[in-house]
Amino acid sequence: MQHSDTIASYSLRLGDSSLILAQRLCEWCGHAPELEIDLALANIGLDLLGQGRHLLSYAAQRLGEGDEDTLAFGRDERQYSNLLLVEQPNGDFSDTLVRQYLMDAWHVALYERLIHSRDETLSAIAARAIKEVRYHLRFSRGWLIRLGNGTELSHTKMQQALDELWRFSGELFQADQLEIALAEQGIAVDSRTLQTPWRQEVEQGLREAGLREPDEAGYRTGGRAGLHSEHLGPLLAEMQYLQRSYPGLSW
Repeated sequence: MQHSDTIASYSLRLGDSSLILAQRLCEWCGHAPELEIDLALANIGLDLLGQGRHLLSYAAQRLGEGDEDTLAFGRDERQYSNLLLVEQPNGDFSDTLVRQYLMDAWHVALYERLIHSRDETLSAIAARAIKEVRYHLRFSRGWLIRLGNGTELSHTKMQQALDELWRFSGELFQADQLEIALAEQGIAVDSRTLQTPWRQEVEQGLREAGLREPDEAGYRTGGRAGLHSEHLGPLLAEMQYLQRSYPGLSW
């Protein structure tokens, strides 16, 4: 969804992706294969939730109405502008790790550039986030390599997860007129410029993990325009249940 304030729309795009990915990771609480992994996934989810909170708060401030909560819990599926990759189901541990690795590599490339934004708030959010997403990448990359080079079963599962999720990676590097215009003003990052550093990281990571890059297939896009997969609706129904059932509820 695009607003007249383009910086607010751009902040929402970034914030929505962080918020939805955080929600997915928090679904692992109490279900991860090891306690340490359970804690790690929850902590990464909390980092992403914090990033999403800052970005949604900034969007609400610029729009002059509502706050982070009304934007998180009061919007419908078509009003969300997150990337399709982050809303994909957790699946098993290999699906979650591959999704996380692809997004971590993208987040590092994004925030390393957004730090230099002429918008002081976006720059400050990026400066804080970059420390977190670099840790996230070390975590997901380490598990990618460990499981890719593990047993025949773990290798097969990682390759299957990569083959399934690869079709959502093309959207990471699409830029529309809003983003291009903001990038030309030095405010946003043109997503097309992220493809080279992302590929350098992912190609090396896959090589060390002994995994094969999938053949290019028809990429799925549309998340930034509010055209989502069948998985976002059920996620929002669970995430928004309390505020939808009891509007204005306070603790």
